[in-house]
Amino acid sequence: MKPFMDENFLLQTKTAQKLYHDHAAKMPIFDYHCHLNPKDIAEDRMFNSITEIWLAGDHYKWRAMRTNGIAEKYCTGDASDWEKFEKWAETVPQTIRNPLYHWTHLELKKFFGINEVLSPKNAREIFDASNAKLQTPEYSCRNIIRMANVHSICTTDDPVDSLDYHRQIKDSGFEVSVLPAWRPDKSMAVEDVPSYNLYINRLVEASGMAINTFDDLMIALNKRHRFFHENGCRLSDHGLDTAYAEEYTAEEIDGMFLKLRSGFRLSIKSIEKFKSCMLYEFGRMDHSRGWTQQFHVGALRNNNTRLFNQIGPDTGFDSIGDQPVAENLSGLLNRLDKENKLCKTVLYNLNPRDNELYATMIGNFQDGSIPGKIQWGSGWWFLDQKDGMEKQLNALSNLGLLSRFVGMLTDSRSFLSYTRHEYFRRTLCNLLGNDVENGEIPNDMELLGQMVENISFNNAKNYFDF
Repeated sequence: MKPFMDENFLLQTKTAQKLYHDHAAKMPIFDYHCHLNPKDIAEDRMFNSITEIWLAGDHYKWRAMRTNGIAEKYCTGDASDWEKFEKWAETVPQTIRNPLYHWTHLELKKFFGINEVLSPKNAREIFDASNAKLQTPEYSCRNIIRMANVHSICTTDDPVDSLDYHRQIKDSGFEVSVLPAWRPDKSMAVEDVPSYNLYINRLVEASGMAINTFDDLMIALNKRHRFFHENGCRLSDHGLDTAYAEEYTAEEIDGMFLKLRSGFRLSIKSIEKFKSCMLYEFGRMDHSRGWTQQFHVGALRNNNTRLFNQIGPDTGFDSIGDQPVAENLSGLLNRLDKENKLCKTVLYNLNPRDNELYATMIGNFQDGSIPGKIQWGSGWWFLDQKDGMEKQLNALSNLGLLSRFVGMLTDSRSFLSYTRHEYFRRTLCNLLGNDVENGEIPNDMELLGQMVENISFNNAKNYFDF
Protein backbone atom coordinates (compact mmCIF):
# COMPACT_ATOMS: atom_id res chain seq x y z
CA MET A 1 0.00 0.00 0.00
CA LYS A 2 1.40 3.40 -1.01
CA PRO A 3 1.60 6.15 1.62
CA PHE A 4 -0.79 9.08 1.27
CA MET A 5 0.56 12.01 -0.71
CA ASP A 6 4.28 11.20 -0.68
CA GLU A 7 6.72 12.59 -3.24
CA ASN A 8 5.22 10.27 -5.89
CA PHE A 9 1.62 11.28 -5.27
CA LEU A 10 -0.49 10.52 -8.41
CA LEU A 11 2.60 9.15 -10.20
CA GLN A 12 1.85 5.47 -10.76
CA THR A 13 4.91 4.46 -12.77
CA LYS A 14 8.67 4.99 -12.76
CA THR A 15 8.37 6.86 -16.06
CA ALA A 16 5.76 9.22 -14.63
CA GLN A 17 7.97 9.86 -11.62
CA LYS A 18 10.95 10.69 -13.80
CA LEU A 19 8.91 13.01 -16.02
CA TYR A 20 7.57 14.88 -13.01
CA HIS A 21 10.66 15.13 -10.82
CA ASP A 22 13.18 15.77 -13.61
CA HIS A 23 11.06 18.00 -15.82
CA ALA A 24 7.69 19.27 -14.56
CA ALA A 25 8.58 20.12 -10.97
CA LYS A 26 11.36 22.56 -11.84
CA MET A 27 9.34 24.69 -14.25
CA PRO A 28 8.09 28.14 -13.19
CA ILE A 29 4.38 28.95 -13.11
CA PHE A 30 2.77 31.11 -15.78
CA ASP A 31 -0.60 31.88 -14.19
CA TYR A 32 -2.41 33.57 -17.04
CA HIS A 33 -5.86 33.65 -15.42
CA CYS A 34 -6.66 34.22 -11.76
CA HIS A 35 -8.78 36.38 -9.46
CA LEU A 36 -6.09 37.57 -7.05
CA ASN A 37 -6.51 41.10 -5.73
CA PRO A 38 -3.64 43.25 -7.12
CA LYS A 39 -3.96 45.48 -4.04
CA ASP A 40 -2.71 42.59 -1.90
CA ILE A 41 0.39 42.21 -4.07
CA ALA A 42 1.02 45.95 -4.33
CA GLU A 43 0.90 46.35 -0.56
CA ASP A 44 2.64 43.00 0.06
CA ARG A 45 -0.17 42.03 2.41
CA MET A 46 0.46 39.96 5.52
CA PHE A 47 -2.39 37.65 6.57
CA ASN A 48 -3.60 37.49 10.15
CA SER A 49 -4.44 33.79 10.03
CA ILE A 50 -4.71 30.75 7.80
CA THR A 51 -8.46 31.34 7.81
CA GLU A 52 -7.93 34.73 6.20
CA ILE A 53 -5.68 33.42 3.41
CA TRP A 54 -7.38 30.04 3.00
CA LEU A 55 -11.12 30.30 3.61
CA ALA A 56 -12.06 33.91 2.86
CA GLY A 57 -13.50 34.10 -0.64
CA ASP A 58 -13.20 30.36 -1.31
CA HIS A 59 -16.63 29.28 -2.51
CA TYR A 60 -15.34 25.75 -3.18
CA LYS A 61 -14.83 25.26 0.56
CA TRP A 62 -18.06 27.04 1.47
CA ARG A 63 -20.10 24.68 -0.72
CA ALA A 64 -18.51 21.67 0.98
CA MET A 65 -19.08 23.12 4.45
CA ARG A 66 -22.75 23.83 3.75
CA THR A 67 -23.17 20.31 2.40
CA ASN A 68 -21.62 19.04 5.63
CA GLY A 69 -24.28 20.84 7.63
CA ILE A 70 -22.19 23.84 8.65
CA ALA A 71 -24.13 27.06 9.29
CA GLU A 72 -23.51 30.10 7.10
CA LYS A 73 -21.94 32.10 9.94
CA TYR A 74 -18.91 29.79 9.68
CA CYS A 75 -18.66 30.29 5.90
CA THR A 76 -19.35 33.92 5.06
CA GLY A 77 -20.60 35.10 8.45
CA ASP A 78 -19.13 36.74 11.53
CA ALA A 79 -17.68 33.71 13.30
CA SER A 80 -14.08 34.10 14.49
CA ASP A 81 -11.14 32.91 12.41
CA TRP A 82 -10.61 29.96 14.75
CA GLU A 83 -14.31 28.98 14.66
CA LYS A 84 -14.31 29.02 10.85
CA PHE A 85 -11.11 26.99 10.66
CA GLU A 86 -12.46 24.52 13.21
CA LYS A 87 -15.58 23.97 11.07
CA TRP A 88 -13.42 23.52 7.97
CA ALA A 89 -11.33 20.94 9.86
CA GLU A 90 -14.57 19.12 10.72
CA THR A 91 -15.49 19.12 7.02
CA VAL A 92 -12.16 17.98 5.56
CA PRO A 93 -12.47 14.28 6.51
CA GLN A 94 -15.85 14.25 4.78
CA THR A 95 -14.32 15.53 1.52
CA ILE A 96 -12.46 12.31 0.70
CA ARG A 97 -12.54 11.78 -3.12
CA ASN A 98 -13.40 15.45 -3.62
CA PRO A 99 -10.42 17.43 -5.01
CA LEU A 100 -10.65 19.68 -1.95
CA TYR A 101 -9.11 16.85 0.06
CA HIS A 102 -6.06 16.76 -2.18
CA TRP A 103 -5.79 20.55 -2.53
CA THR A 104 -6.02 21.04 1.24
CA HIS A 105 -3.14 18.73 1.99
CA LEU A 106 -1.00 19.86 -0.94
CA GLU A 107 -1.29 23.44 0.31
CA LEU A 108 -0.51 22.53 3.91
CA LYS A 109 2.53 20.56 2.76
CA LYS A 110 3.82 23.00 0.14
CA PHE A 111 3.53 26.25 2.05
CA PHE A 112 3.61 25.25 5.72
CA GLY A 113 5.60 22.01 5.73
CA ILE A 114 2.67 20.24 7.41
CA ASN A 115 2.40 16.58 6.40
CA GLU A 116 -0.40 15.63 8.78
CA VAL A 117 -3.94 14.88 7.62
CA LEU A 118 -6.18 17.70 8.86
CA SER A 119 -8.97 16.64 11.22
CA PRO A 120 -10.72 17.97 14.33
CA LYS A 121 -8.10 16.19 16.44
CA ASN A 122 -5.18 18.29 15.20
CA ALA A 123 -7.03 21.38 14.01
CA ARG A 124 -5.82 23.66 16.81
CA GLU A 125 -2.22 22.51 16.42
CA ILE A 126 -2.26 23.13 12.66
CA PHE A 127 -4.09 26.44 13.07
CA ASP A 128 -1.48 27.71 15.54
CA ALA A 129 1.53 26.39 13.58
CA SER A 130 0.42 27.89 10.28
CA ASN A 131 -0.55 31.19 11.91
CA ALA A 132 2.88 31.47 13.50
CA LYS A 133 4.49 31.19 10.07
CA LEU A 134 2.06 33.70 8.56
CA GLN A 135 3.26 36.31 11.05
CA THR A 136 6.81 36.17 9.65
CA PRO A 137 8.02 38.29 6.69
CA GLU A 138 8.64 35.13 4.66
CA TYR A 139 4.86 34.73 4.33
CA SER A 140 3.94 38.06 2.80
CA CYS A 141 1.98 37.89 -0.47
CA ARG A 142 5.05 38.49 -2.58
CA ASN A 143 7.12 35.90 -0.75
CA ILE A 144 4.37 33.30 -1.12
CA ILE A 145 4.41 34.02 -4.86
CA ARG A 146 8.19 33.60 -4.87
CA MET A 147 7.89 30.40 -2.83
CA ALA A 148 5.64 28.97 -5.56
CA ASN A 149 8.15 29.88 -8.32
CA VAL A 150 5.68 32.09 -10.19
CA HIS A 151 6.90 33.85 -13.34
CA SER A 152 3.79 35.78 -14.40
CA ILE A 153 0.31 36.55 -13.08
CA CYS A 154 -2.68 37.92 -14.94
CA THR A 155 -5.43 39.27 -12.71
CA THR A 156 -9.05 39.87 -13.78
CA ASP A 157 -10.01 43.53 -14.13
CA ASP A 158 -12.99 45.60 -15.22
CA PRO A 159 -12.65 48.28 -17.92
CA VAL A 160 -13.44 50.98 -15.33
CA ASP A 161 -10.62 49.87 -12.99
CA SER A 162 -7.87 52.43 -12.45
CA LEU A 163 -5.02 49.85 -12.54
CA ASP A 164 -3.26 51.92 -9.88
CA TYR A 165 -2.12 48.82 -8.03
CA HIS A 166 -0.66 47.25 -11.17
CA ARG A 167 1.42 50.38 -11.73
CA GLN A 168 2.45 50.36 -8.09
CA ILE A 169 3.62 46.74 -8.42
CA LYS A 170 5.58 47.51 -11.57
CA ASP A 171 7.17 50.64 -10.11
CA SER A 172 8.23 48.71 -7.00
CA GLY A 173 10.53 46.50 -9.07
CA PHE A 174 8.81 43.24 -8.08
CA GLU A 175 10.44 40.64 -10.31
CA VAL A 176 7.21 38.71 -10.99
CA SER A 177 5.17 40.16 -13.84
CA VAL A 178 1.67 41.08 -12.58
CA LEU A 179 -0.49 42.27 -15.46
CA PRO A 180 -4.16 43.18 -15.81
CA ALA A 181 -6.59 41.21 -17.96
CA TRP A 182 -9.59 42.96 -19.50
CA ARG A 183 -12.95 41.52 -18.32
CA PRO A 184 -15.75 43.64 -19.87
CA ASP A 185 -18.71 41.45 -18.86
CA LYS A 186 -20.59 44.26 -17.12
CA SER A 187 -20.58 46.38 -20.27
CA MET A 188 -22.83 43.80 -21.96
CA ALA A 189 -24.85 42.62 -18.94
CA VAL A 190 -28.06 44.22 -20.19
CA GLU A 191 -30.55 41.90 -18.47
CA ASP A 192 -30.60 44.08 -15.35
CA VAL A 193 -31.29 47.53 -16.81
CA PRO A 194 -30.87 49.65 -13.64
CA SER A 195 -27.53 47.99 -12.81
CA TYR A 196 -26.44 48.31 -16.43
CA ASN A 197 -27.10 52.04 -16.49
CA LEU A 198 -25.23 52.51 -13.22
CA TYR A 199 -22.29 50.71 -14.79
CA ILE A 200 -22.39 52.86 -17.95
CA ASN A 201 -22.32 55.91 -15.69
CA ARG A 202 -19.12 54.56 -14.12
CA LEU A 203 -17.72 54.06 -17.61
CA VAL A 204 -18.57 57.69 -18.43
CA GLU A 205 -16.47 58.76 -15.46
CA ALA A 206 -13.58 56.41 -16.25
CA SER A 207 -13.44 57.33 -19.94
CA GLY A 208 -14.01 61.05 -19.43
CA MET A 209 -16.64 61.27 -22.15
CA ALA A 210 -20.40 61.30 -22.59
CA ILE A 211 -22.00 58.01 -23.65
CA ASN A 212 -25.29 58.72 -25.41
CA THR A 213 -25.14 56.34 -28.36
CA PHE A 214 -23.79 52.87 -29.07
CA ASP A 215 -20.95 54.44 -31.06
CA ASP A 216 -20.10 56.47 -27.94
CA LEU A 217 -20.07 53.26 -25.93
CA MET A 218 -17.59 51.66 -28.33
CA ILE A 219 -15.35 54.75 -28.37
CA ALA A 220 -15.34 54.85 -24.56
CA LEU A 221 -14.54 51.13 -24.28
CA ASN A 222 -11.81 51.46 -26.88
CA LYS A 223 -10.27 54.32 -24.87
CA ARG A 224 -10.20 52.05 -21.83
CA HIS A 225 -8.88 49.17 -23.93
CA ARG A 226 -6.01 51.40 -25.04
CA PHE A 227 -5.42 52.44 -21.42
CA PHE A 228 -5.20 48.77 -20.39
CA HIS A 229 -2.78 48.13 -23.27
CA GLU A 230 -0.57 51.01 -22.09
CA ASN A 231 -0.50 49.34 -18.68
CA GLY A 232 0.73 46.00 -20.01
CA CYS A 233 -2.55 44.19 -20.66
CA ARG A 234 -2.42 41.74 -23.56
CA LEU A 235 -5.26 39.45 -22.58
CA SER A 236 -9.05 39.68 -22.43
CA ASP A 237 -11.57 37.37 -20.82
CA HIS A 238 -15.31 36.90 -21.15
CA GLY A 239 -17.56 34.95 -18.80
CA LEU A 240 -20.51 33.72 -20.87
CA ASP A 241 -23.48 31.45 -20.31
CA THR A 242 -23.22 30.55 -24.01
CA ALA A 243 -21.78 32.03 -27.20
CA TYR A 244 -23.64 34.66 -29.25
CA ALA A 245 -23.55 35.13 -33.02
CA GLU A 246 -26.92 36.51 -34.10
CA GLU A 247 -27.30 38.66 -37.21
CA TYR A 248 -27.99 42.34 -36.53
CA THR A 249 -27.80 45.78 -38.10
CA ALA A 250 -26.07 48.88 -36.75
CA GLU A 251 -29.43 50.65 -36.59
CA GLU A 252 -30.91 47.87 -34.46
CA ILE A 253 -28.04 47.96 -31.98
CA ASP A 254 -28.10 51.74 -31.66
CA GLY A 255 -31.84 51.61 -31.02
CA MET A 256 -31.35 48.94 -28.36
CA PHE A 257 -28.74 51.02 -26.57
CA LEU A 258 -30.96 54.11 -26.57
CA LYS A 259 -33.78 51.98 -25.19
CA LEU A 260 -31.54 50.68 -22.41
CA ARG A 261 -30.37 54.17 -21.49
CA SER A 262 -34.01 55.22 -21.29
CA GLY A 263 -34.63 52.48 -18.72
CA PHE A 264 -36.50 49.99 -20.88
CA ARG A 265 -35.84 46.25 -20.97
CA LEU A 266 -34.89 44.39 -24.13
CA SER A 267 -36.53 41.25 -25.45
CA ILE A 268 -34.59 38.00 -25.26
CA LYS A 269 -33.90 38.12 -29.01
CA SER A 270 -32.66 41.72 -28.74
CA ILE A 271 -30.37 40.77 -25.85
CA GLU A 272 -28.88 38.00 -27.98
CA LYS A 273 -28.28 40.43 -30.85
CA PHE A 274 -26.75 43.05 -28.56
CA LYS A 275 -24.34 40.54 -27.02
CA SER A 276 -23.46 39.19 -30.46
CA CYS A 277 -22.48 42.68 -31.54
CA MET A 278 -20.50 43.36 -28.38
CA LEU A 279 -18.48 40.13 -28.63
CA TYR A 280 -17.67 40.89 -32.26
CA GLU A 281 -16.55 44.43 -31.43
CA PHE A 282 -14.44 43.21 -28.52
CA GLY A 283 -12.83 40.63 -30.79
CA ARG A 284 -11.90 43.35 -33.27
CA MET A 285 -10.43 45.48 -30.46
CA ASP A 286 -8.32 42.59 -29.21
CA HIS A 287 -7.04 41.86 -32.71
CA SER A 288 -6.17 45.50 -33.34
CA ARG A 289 -3.73 45.48 -30.40
CA GLY A 290 -2.41 41.96 -30.76
CA TRP A 291 -4.13 40.58 -27.66
CA THR A 292 -5.35 37.08 -26.83
CA GLN A 293 -9.04 36.63 -26.06
CA GLN A 294 -10.47 34.08 -23.64
CA PHE A 295 -14.02 32.75 -23.40
CA HIS A 296 -15.16 30.97 -20.23
CA VAL A 297 -18.47 29.44 -21.29
CA GLY A 298 -21.16 27.45 -19.57
CA ALA A 299 -21.79 28.54 -15.98
CA LEU A 300 -25.33 28.76 -14.63
CA ARG A 301 -24.89 31.45 -12.01
CA ASN A 302 -26.70 32.61 -8.87
CA ASN A 303 -29.17 29.73 -8.74
CA ASN A 304 -30.20 30.35 -5.13
CA THR A 305 -32.10 33.63 -5.15
CA ARG A 306 -32.61 33.76 -1.39
CA LEU A 307 -28.93 33.40 -0.57
CA PHE A 308 -27.84 35.54 -3.53
CA ASN A 309 -29.92 38.37 -2.06
CA GLN A 310 -28.45 37.67 1.37
CA ILE A 311 -24.71 37.32 0.63
CA GLY A 312 -24.22 38.24 -3.05
CA PRO A 313 -22.54 36.66 -6.10
CA ASP A 314 -19.49 34.36 -6.24
CA THR A 315 -20.36 32.72 -2.93
CA GLY A 316 -20.96 29.15 -4.06
CA PHE A 317 -24.38 29.02 -5.69
CA ASP A 318 -23.33 28.51 -9.31
CA SER A 319 -23.39 25.26 -11.29
CA ILE A 320 -22.81 23.77 -14.72
CA GLY A 321 -25.20 25.02 -17.41
CA ASP A 322 -26.39 23.11 -20.46
CA GLN A 323 -27.17 25.68 -23.14
CA PRO A 324 -26.23 24.69 -26.71
CA VAL A 325 -23.03 26.38 -27.83
CA ALA A 326 -21.51 24.86 -30.98
CA GLU A 327 -23.30 26.79 -33.74
CA ASN A 328 -22.96 30.23 -32.14
CA LEU A 329 -19.37 29.65 -31.03
CA SER A 330 -18.48 28.68 -34.58
CA GLY A 331 -20.41 31.67 -35.90
CA LEU A 332 -18.61 34.14 -33.62
CA LEU A 333 -15.14 32.84 -34.49
CA ASN A 334 -16.00 32.58 -38.17
CA ARG A 335 -17.35 36.14 -38.30
CA LEU A 336 -14.00 37.42 -37.03
CA ASP A 337 -11.94 35.02 -39.13
CA LYS A 338 -13.70 36.01 -42.38
CA GLU A 339 -12.42 39.55 -41.84
CA ASN A 340 -8.98 38.31 -40.78
CA LYS A 341 -9.70 39.78 -37.33
CA LEU A 342 -9.52 36.58 -35.27
CA CYS A 343 -6.78 36.94 -32.68
CA LYS A 344 -5.28 34.20 -30.53
CA THR A 345 -8.16 32.62 -28.62
CA VAL A 346 -8.52 30.33 -25.60
CA LEU A 347 -11.85 28.54 -25.12
CA TYR A 348 -12.99 26.97 -21.82
CA ASN A 349 -16.09 24.83 -21.37
CA LEU A 350 -17.74 24.08 -18.03
CA ASN A 351 -20.01 21.24 -19.19
CA PRO A 352 -17.92 18.07 -19.78
CA ARG A 353 -20.57 17.04 -22.28
CA ASP A 354 -18.91 19.55 -24.61
CA ASN A 355 -15.32 18.30 -24.34
CA GLU A 356 -15.05 16.82 -27.81
CA LEU A 357 -17.03 19.74 -29.22
CA TYR A 358 -14.37 22.19 -28.02
CA ALA A 359 -11.49 19.91 -28.92
CA THR A 360 -12.69 19.86 -32.53
CA MET A 361 -13.86 23.50 -32.64
CA ILE A 362 -10.34 24.81 -32.11
CA GLY A 363 -9.13 22.91 -35.18
CA ASN A 364 -11.56 24.80 -37.42
CA PHE A 365 -9.69 28.07 -36.99
CA GLN A 366 -6.01 27.14 -36.81
CA ASP A 367 -4.31 28.97 -39.67
CA GLY A 368 -0.64 28.00 -39.41
CA SER A 369 0.42 31.49 -38.32
CA ILE A 370 1.59 30.29 -34.89
CA PRO A 371 1.50 26.92 -33.09
CA GLY A 372 -1.86 26.41 -31.40
CA LYS A 373 -3.34 29.80 -32.26
CA ILE A 374 -6.75 28.61 -31.05
CA GLN A 375 -6.50 26.83 -27.68
CA TRP A 376 -8.88 24.68 -25.69
CA GLY A 377 -8.17 25.75 -22.13
CA SER A 378 -7.57 23.49 -19.16
CA GLY A 379 -10.33 21.96 -17.07
CA TRP A 380 -12.14 24.93 -15.52
CA TRP A 381 -13.96 25.41 -12.20
CA PHE A 382 -15.95 22.20 -11.62
CA LEU A 383 -13.60 20.39 -14.02
CA ASP A 384 -10.21 21.38 -12.57
CA GLN A 385 -9.87 18.08 -10.70
CA LYS A 386 -8.05 14.87 -11.64
CA ASP A 387 -10.90 13.26 -13.57
CA GLY A 388 -11.82 16.50 -15.36
CA MET A 389 -8.20 17.23 -16.28
CA GLU A 390 -7.63 13.69 -17.54
CA LYS A 391 -10.73 13.86 -19.73
CA GLN A 392 -9.64 17.22 -21.14
CA LEU A 393 -6.09 15.98 -21.79
CA ASN A 394 -7.35 12.81 -23.45
CA ALA A 395 -9.87 14.58 -25.69
CA LEU A 396 -7.26 17.17 -26.69
CA SER A 397 -4.76 14.38 -27.41
CA ASN A 398 -7.25 12.47 -29.54
CA LEU A 399 -8.52 15.43 -31.55
CA GLY A 400 -5.72 18.03 -31.48
CA LEU A 401 -2.09 18.47 -30.46
CA LEU A 402 -1.49 18.03 -26.74
CA SER A 403 2.13 19.08 -27.28
CA ARG A 404 1.01 22.63 -28.16
CA PHE A 405 -1.26 23.04 -25.12
CA VAL A 406 -0.70 26.16 -22.94
CA GLY A 407 -1.38 24.26 -19.76
CA MET A 408 -2.84 25.04 -16.36
CA LEU A 409 -3.98 28.15 -14.48
CA THR A 410 -5.27 28.70 -10.94
CA ASP A 411 -8.52 30.64 -11.62
CA SER A 412 -8.41 31.35 -7.88
CA ARG A 413 -8.65 34.13 -5.31
CA SER A 414 -6.19 32.43 -2.96
CA PHE A 415 -2.42 32.86 -2.87
CA LEU A 416 -2.13 29.22 -1.79
CA SER A 417 -3.77 27.83 -4.95
CA TYR A 418 -0.54 27.53 -6.93
CA THR A 419 -0.49 23.86 -5.95
CA ARG A 420 -3.17 23.38 -8.64
CA HIS A 421 -0.31 23.64 -11.14
CA GLU A 422 1.48 20.83 -9.32
CA TYR A 423 -1.73 18.78 -9.31
CA PHE A 424 -2.09 19.29 -13.06
CA ARG A 425 1.56 18.49 -13.78
CA ARG A 426 1.43 15.27 -11.79
CA THR A 427 -1.73 14.25 -13.65
CA LEU A 428 -0.12 15.04 -17.02
CA CYS A 429 3.05 13.09 -16.21
CA ASN A 430 1.04 10.14 -14.95
CA LEU A 431 -0.92 9.92 -18.22
CA LEU A 432 2.23 10.03 -20.32
CA GLY A 433 4.04 7.62 -18.02
CA ASN A 434 1.25 5.07 -18.26
CA ASP A 435 1.31 5.33 -22.07
CA VAL A 436 5.05 4.66 -22.11
CA GLU A 437 4.84 1.64 -19.85
CA ASN A 438 1.88 0.30 -21.83
CA GLY A 439 3.97 0.54 -25.01
CA GLU A 440 1.60 3.11 -26.55
CA ILE A 441 4.22 5.84 -27.01
CA PRO A 442 8.02 5.51 -27.23
CA ASN A 443 10.23 5.67 -24.16
CA ASP A 444 11.95 8.79 -25.49
CA MET A 445 12.64 10.82 -22.36
CA GLU A 446 14.24 13.67 -24.30
CA LEU A 447 11.09 14.11 -26.41
CA LEU A 448 8.61 13.56 -23.57
CA GLY A 449 10.61 15.58 -21.03
CA GLN A 450 10.64 18.56 -23.37
CA MET A 451 6.92 18.11 -24.03
CA VAL A 452 6.20 18.16 -20.29
CA GLU A 453 8.31 21.28 -19.77
CA ASN A 454 6.57 22.97 -22.68
CA ILE A 455 3.06 22.22 -21.42
CA SER A 456 4.04 23.17 -17.87
CA PHE A 457 5.46 26.59 -18.78
CA ASN A 458 7.20 27.19 -22.12
CA ASN A 459 4.11 26.99 -24.34
CA ALA A 460 2.24 29.60 -22.28
CA LYS A 461 5.25 31.91 -22.12
CA ASN A 462 5.74 31.75 -25.88
CA TYR A 463 2.03 31.92 -26.70
CA PHE A 464 1.11 34.94 -24.59
CA ASP A 465 4.47 36.58 -25.29
CA PHE A 466 4.62 39.05 -22.39
